[in-house]
Amino acid sequence: MLDLVPPEQLPTWVPGEVLLSSDQLSWNDVSLRSYRYTALEIEVPPLRDFTIIAFMRGTTKIGRCVDGPWQRTSAGPGDVSVMTRAEASQWNWDAPIDVIHLYLTRQLLAKVCADVLDRDIGDIELYDVLRAEDLALNRSIAAIGEEVRTETLGGRLYVDAVATQICVHLLRRYANVSVREREVGGGLSRMQARMVGGYVEANLDRQLSLDELAAVVHTSASHFLRQFKTRFGMPPHAYVIRRRVACAQRLLAKTSLPVKQIASQSGFSDQSHMTRVFQRLLLTTPCGYRQAKAS
Repeated sequence: MLDLVPPEQLPTWVPGEVLLSSDQLSWNDVSLRSYRYTALEIEVPPLRDFTIIAFMRGTTKIGRCVDGPWQRTSAGPGDVSVMTRAEASQWNWDAPIDVIHLYLTRQLLAKVCADVLDRDIGDIELYDVLRAEDLALNRSIAAIGEEVRTETLGGRLYVDAVATQICVHLLRRYANVSVREREVGGGLSRMQARMVGGYVEANLDRQLSLDELAAVVHTSASHFLRQFKTRFGMPPHAYVIRRRVACAQRLLAKTSLPVKQIASQSGFSDQSHMTRVFQRLLLTTPCGYRQAKAS
Protein backbone atom coordinates (compact mmCIF):
# COMPACT_ATOMS: atom_id res chain seq x y z
CA MET A 1 0.00 0.00 0.00
CA LEU A 2 1.29 3.46 -0.91
CA ASP A 3 2.17 5.83 1.91
CA LEU A 4 -0.46 8.50 2.45
CA VAL A 5 0.77 11.98 1.61
CA PRO A 6 0.77 14.69 4.32
CA PRO A 7 -0.44 18.18 3.39
CA GLU A 8 2.99 19.78 3.23
CA GLN A 9 4.05 17.40 0.44
CA LEU A 10 1.07 18.11 -1.84
CA PRO A 11 2.94 20.79 -3.92
CA THR A 12 5.13 17.99 -5.27
CA TRP A 13 2.10 16.91 -7.31
CA VAL A 14 0.12 20.16 -7.44
CA PRO A 15 2.47 23.09 -8.05
CA GLY A 16 1.23 26.49 -6.94
CA GLU A 17 2.16 29.64 -5.07
CA VAL A 18 1.73 29.22 -1.32
CA LEU A 19 -0.11 32.27 0.05
CA LEU A 20 -0.60 31.09 3.66
CA SER A 21 0.57 28.13 5.71
CA SER A 22 -0.06 26.96 9.27
CA ASP A 23 2.98 24.66 9.21
CA GLN A 24 4.80 26.57 11.96
CA LEU A 25 1.84 27.04 14.32
CA SER A 26 1.80 23.59 16.02
CA TRP A 27 -1.94 23.10 15.77
CA ASN A 28 -3.51 19.78 16.77
CA ASP A 29 -5.06 17.69 13.98
CA VAL A 30 -5.78 20.75 11.83
CA SER A 31 -3.64 22.39 9.18
CA LEU A 32 -4.26 24.99 6.50
CA ARG A 33 -2.61 26.09 3.29
CA SER A 34 -3.74 28.70 0.81
CA TYR A 35 -2.63 28.44 -2.83
CA ARG A 36 -2.71 30.52 -6.00
CA TYR A 37 -2.99 28.20 -8.97
CA THR A 38 -2.76 28.67 -12.71
CA ALA A 39 -4.79 26.41 -15.01
CA LEU A 40 -3.66 22.85 -14.33
CA GLU A 41 -4.26 19.20 -15.12
CA ILE A 42 -2.86 17.03 -12.35
CA GLU A 43 -2.99 13.72 -10.50
CA VAL A 44 -3.31 13.85 -6.71
CA PRO A 45 -2.00 10.90 -4.67
CA PRO A 46 -3.91 9.44 -1.70
CA LEU A 47 -3.82 12.08 1.06
CA ARG A 48 -3.39 11.35 4.75
CA ASP A 49 -6.06 13.82 5.89
CA PHE A 50 -9.57 14.80 4.93
CA THR A 51 -9.41 17.89 2.71
CA ILE A 52 -11.90 20.71 2.24
CA ILE A 53 -11.14 23.25 -0.49
CA ALA A 54 -12.65 26.71 -0.23
CA PHE A 55 -12.71 28.74 -3.45
CA MET A 56 -11.78 32.33 -2.64
CA ARG A 57 -10.90 34.12 -5.89
CA GLY A 58 -11.49 33.42 -9.58
CA THR A 59 -14.11 31.34 -11.37
CA THR A 60 -13.18 28.27 -13.37
CA LYS A 61 -14.51 25.20 -15.09
CA ILE A 62 -13.32 22.27 -13.00
CA GLY A 63 -13.25 18.50 -13.38
CA ARG A 64 -12.38 15.63 -11.06
CA CYS A 65 -12.18 11.86 -11.34
CA VAL A 66 -12.16 9.63 -8.25
CA ASP A 67 -12.32 5.91 -9.08
CA GLY A 68 -15.05 6.41 -11.67
CA PRO A 69 -16.31 8.79 -14.39
CA TRP A 70 -15.26 12.41 -14.52
CA GLN A 71 -17.43 14.99 -12.79
CA ARG A 72 -17.43 18.48 -14.30
CA THR A 73 -18.83 21.81 -13.14
CA SER A 74 -17.88 25.43 -12.53
CA ALA A 75 -16.68 26.79 -9.19
CA GLY A 76 -16.01 30.21 -7.74
CA PRO A 77 -15.93 32.25 -4.52
CA GLY A 78 -18.19 30.83 -1.82
CA ASP A 79 -18.03 27.26 -3.16
CA VAL A 80 -16.27 24.30 -1.57
CA SER A 81 -14.96 20.91 -2.66
CA VAL A 82 -14.82 17.98 -0.23
CA MET A 83 -12.32 15.12 -0.48
CA THR A 84 -12.19 12.03 1.66
CA ARG A 85 -8.78 10.72 2.69
CA ALA A 86 -6.66 7.89 1.25
CA GLU A 87 -8.06 8.07 -2.30
CA ALA A 88 -6.17 9.13 -5.43
CA SER A 89 -7.85 11.56 -7.80
CA GLN A 90 -7.36 13.45 -11.05
CA TRP A 91 -8.18 17.14 -11.47
CA ASN A 92 -8.22 19.86 -14.08
CA TRP A 93 -9.29 23.49 -14.17
CA ASP A 94 -8.94 26.08 -16.93
CA ALA A 95 -8.44 29.44 -15.17
CA PRO A 96 -6.34 30.96 -12.35
CA ILE A 97 -7.85 30.53 -8.87
CA ASP A 98 -7.03 31.23 -5.22
CA VAL A 99 -8.13 28.47 -2.84
CA ILE A 100 -7.71 27.51 0.81
CA HIS A 101 -7.08 23.88 1.71
CA LEU A 102 -8.19 22.87 5.19
CA TYR A 103 -6.86 19.50 6.34
CA LEU A 104 -8.49 17.52 9.17
CA THR A 105 -7.05 14.30 10.58
CA ARG A 106 -9.13 11.17 10.91
CA GLN A 107 -8.48 11.28 14.65
CA LEU A 108 -10.12 14.69 14.99
CA LEU A 109 -13.17 13.87 12.87
CA ALA A 110 -13.64 10.53 14.65
CA LYS A 111 -13.37 12.17 18.08
CA VAL A 112 -15.97 14.82 17.24
CA CYS A 113 -18.20 12.14 15.71
CA ALA A 114 -17.89 9.98 18.84
CA ASP A 115 -18.82 12.97 21.01
CA VAL A 116 -21.84 13.74 18.83
CA LEU A 117 -23.11 10.17 18.65
CA ASP A 118 -21.80 8.93 22.02
CA ARG A 119 -20.70 5.77 20.20
CA ASP A 120 -17.44 4.07 19.25
CA ILE A 121 -16.57 4.89 15.65
CA GLY A 122 -15.75 2.00 13.33
CA ASP A 123 -15.00 3.93 10.15
CA ILE A 124 -15.61 7.38 8.79
CA GLU A 125 -15.37 8.83 5.30
CA LEU A 126 -16.44 12.03 3.58
CA TYR A 127 -18.40 12.07 0.36
CA ASP A 128 -16.34 13.25 -2.60
CA VAL A 129 -18.18 16.45 -3.52
CA LEU A 130 -16.69 18.39 -6.42
CA ARG A 131 -18.68 21.56 -5.80
CA ALA A 132 -21.13 22.61 -3.13
CA GLU A 133 -22.61 26.05 -2.58
CA ASP A 134 -21.77 26.16 1.12
CA LEU A 135 -21.10 29.72 2.15
CA ALA A 136 -21.08 28.85 5.89
CA LEU A 137 -18.32 26.27 5.43
CA ASN A 138 -16.41 28.56 3.08
CA ARG A 139 -16.50 31.40 5.61
CA SER A 140 -15.43 29.15 8.50
CA ILE A 141 -12.39 28.04 6.52
CA ALA A 142 -11.66 31.66 5.62
CA ALA A 143 -11.81 32.54 9.33
CA ILE A 144 -9.13 29.96 10.10
CA GLY A 145 -7.11 31.37 7.21
CA GLU A 146 -7.37 34.84 8.74
CA GLU A 147 -6.07 33.40 12.01
CA VAL A 148 -3.01 32.07 10.18
CA ARG A 149 -2.50 35.54 8.73
CA THR A 150 -2.82 37.47 11.98
CA GLU A 151 -1.76 34.98 14.73
CA THR A 152 -3.80 36.84 17.37
CA LEU A 153 -4.14 36.06 21.08
CA GLY A 154 -5.84 32.74 21.82
CA GLY A 155 -5.46 31.61 18.23
CA ARG A 156 -5.04 27.92 18.97
CA LEU A 157 -8.18 27.78 21.10
CA TYR A 158 -10.08 29.71 18.47
CA VAL A 159 -8.96 27.37 15.69
CA ASP A 160 -9.85 24.31 17.78
CA ALA A 161 -13.36 25.72 18.31
CA VAL A 162 -13.93 26.60 14.64
CA ALA A 163 -12.47 23.27 13.48
CA THR A 164 -14.87 21.43 15.80
CA GLN A 165 -17.80 23.36 14.31
CA ILE A 166 -16.57 22.47 10.83
CA CYS A 167 -16.34 18.80 11.78
CA VAL A 168 -19.95 18.82 13.02
CA HIS A 169 -21.03 20.53 9.79
CA LEU A 170 -19.20 17.93 7.71
CA LEU A 171 -20.70 15.06 9.69
CA ARG A 172 -24.21 16.43 9.18
CA ARG A 173 -23.90 17.02 5.42
CA TYR A 174 -20.97 15.19 3.87
CA ALA A 175 -20.09 12.08 5.90
CA ASN A 176 -20.71 8.36 5.99
CA VAL A 177 -20.08 6.90 9.46
CA SER A 178 -20.13 3.35 10.74
CA VAL A 179 -20.29 2.68 14.47
CA ARG A 180 -19.14 -0.30 16.50
CA GLU A 181 -21.78 -2.32 18.26
CA ARG A 182 -21.54 -2.13 22.03
CA GLU A 183 -21.75 -5.09 24.34
CA VAL A 184 -24.25 -4.54 27.12
CA GLY A 185 -22.25 -3.52 30.17
CA GLY A 186 -19.02 -3.96 28.19
CA GLY A 187 -15.80 -2.19 29.08
CA LEU A 188 -12.74 -1.40 27.01
CA SER A 189 -11.47 -4.32 24.95
CA ARG A 190 -8.10 -5.83 25.86
CA MET A 191 -6.50 -4.03 22.94
CA GLN A 192 -8.09 -0.70 23.93
CA ALA A 193 -6.98 -1.21 27.53
CA ARG A 194 -3.40 -1.82 26.35
CA MET A 195 -3.54 1.29 24.14
CA VAL A 196 -4.78 3.51 26.97
CA GLY A 197 -2.40 1.97 29.51
CA GLY A 198 0.57 2.47 27.21
CA TYR A 199 -0.45 6.07 26.54
CA VAL A 200 -0.71 6.78 30.26
CA GLU A 201 2.73 5.25 30.95
CA ALA A 202 4.30 7.31 28.15
CA ASN A 203 2.76 10.55 29.44
CA LEU A 204 2.89 10.25 33.23
CA ASP A 205 5.05 13.36 33.51
CA ARG A 206 2.28 15.69 32.28
CA GLN A 207 -1.37 16.36 33.00
CA LEU A 208 -3.80 14.07 31.15
CA SER A 209 -7.40 14.99 30.41
CA LEU A 210 -10.39 12.68 30.02
CA ASP A 211 -10.92 13.92 26.45
CA GLU A 212 -7.30 13.13 25.61
CA LEU A 213 -7.54 9.57 26.91
CA ALA A 214 -10.88 9.00 25.16
CA ALA A 215 -9.31 10.14 21.88
CA VAL A 216 -6.76 7.32 22.12
CA VAL A 217 -9.57 4.81 21.43
CA HIS A 218 -11.74 7.17 19.35
CA THR A 219 -14.73 7.32 21.66
CA SER A 220 -16.64 10.02 23.51
CA ALA A 221 -15.49 11.10 26.95
CA SER A 222 -18.72 9.99 28.62
CA HIS A 223 -18.68 6.54 27.01
CA PHE A 224 -14.95 6.14 27.68
CA LEU A 225 -15.47 6.90 31.37
CA ARG A 226 -18.03 4.09 31.68
CA GLN A 227 -15.93 1.63 29.67
CA PHE A 228 -12.78 2.46 31.62
CA LYS A 229 -14.41 1.94 35.03
CA THR A 230 -15.81 -1.40 33.86
CA ARG A 231 -12.39 -2.60 32.66
CA PHE A 232 -10.15 -1.22 35.42
CA GLY A 233 -12.53 -0.99 38.36
CA MET A 234 -11.74 2.68 38.97
CA PRO A 235 -12.10 6.01 37.15
CA PRO A 236 -9.25 7.19 34.89
CA HIS A 237 -7.92 9.82 37.31
CA ALA A 238 -7.51 7.22 40.06
CA TYR A 239 -5.75 4.87 37.65
CA VAL A 240 -3.34 7.62 36.57
CA ILE A 241 -2.53 8.43 40.20
CA ARG A 242 -1.78 4.78 40.93
CA ARG A 243 0.49 4.53 37.90
CA ARG A 244 2.33 7.64 39.07
CA VAL A 245 2.78 6.07 42.48
CA ALA A 246 4.11 2.89 40.86
CA CYS A 247 6.55 4.95 38.78
CA ALA A 248 7.72 6.85 41.87
CA GLN A 249 8.13 3.57 43.78
CA ARG A 250 10.44 2.20 41.08
CA LEU A 251 12.55 5.35 41.02
CA LEU A 252 12.77 5.54 44.82
CA ALA A 253 13.85 1.92 45.09
CA LYS A 254 16.25 1.74 42.16
CA THR A 255 17.78 5.23 41.84
CA SER A 256 19.35 7.87 44.04
CA LEU A 257 17.46 10.70 42.37
CA PRO A 258 16.26 13.46 44.72
CA VAL A 259 12.66 13.02 45.86
CA LYS A 260 11.73 16.35 44.29
CA GLN A 261 12.99 15.19 40.89
CA ILE A 262 11.18 11.87 41.22
CA ALA A 263 7.94 13.71 41.96
CA SER A 264 8.35 15.73 38.78
CA GLN A 265 9.25 12.74 36.59
CA SER A 266 6.30 10.75 37.97
CA GLY A 267 3.80 13.49 37.12
CA PHE A 268 3.03 14.89 40.59
CA SER A 269 2.57 18.63 40.83
CA ASP A 270 5.30 18.83 43.49
CA GLN A 271 6.98 16.86 46.27
CA SER A 272 4.26 17.72 48.78
CA HIS A 273 1.60 16.35 46.46
CA MET A 274 3.50 13.08 46.09
CA THR A 275 3.94 12.83 49.86
CA ARG A 276 0.21 13.28 50.47
CA VAL A 277 -0.66 10.60 47.92
CA PHE A 278 1.91 8.18 49.37
CA GLN A 279 0.52 8.69 52.86
CA ARG A 280 -3.02 8.09 51.63
CA LEU A 281 -2.33 5.02 49.49
CA LEU A 282 0.79 3.46 51.07
CA LEU A 283 0.58 4.80 54.63
CA THR A 284 4.16 6.06 54.42
CA THR A 285 6.14 8.93 52.94
CA PRO A 286 8.40 8.73 49.86
CA CYS A 287 11.47 8.98 52.10
CA GLY A 288 10.06 6.31 54.40
CA TYR A 289 9.40 4.05 51.42
CA ARG A 290 12.96 4.53 50.13
CA GLN A 291 14.43 3.77 53.55
CA ALA A 292 12.31 0.61 53.90
CA LYS A 293 13.47 -0.63 50.51
CA ALA A 294 17.10 0.11 51.33
CA SER A 295 17.03 -1.81 54.63
